[in-house]
Amino acid sequence: MNKLDMGAIMSMLSKMDKKDLEAGIAQANKILQSKSKEEIMKDLKK
Repeated sequence: MNKLDMGAIMSMLSKMDKKDLEAGIAQANKILQSKSKEEIMKDLKK
């Protein structure tokens, strides 16, 4: 799995609009709750 630089992540998040950020978090939360670990990993590898 690729390791992301925390500074790069924070920079990316700071540039996002609050509405877009909240929508992305909501979507990620929905995916995490509805799929198994194996399905999530398979999707991430695509």
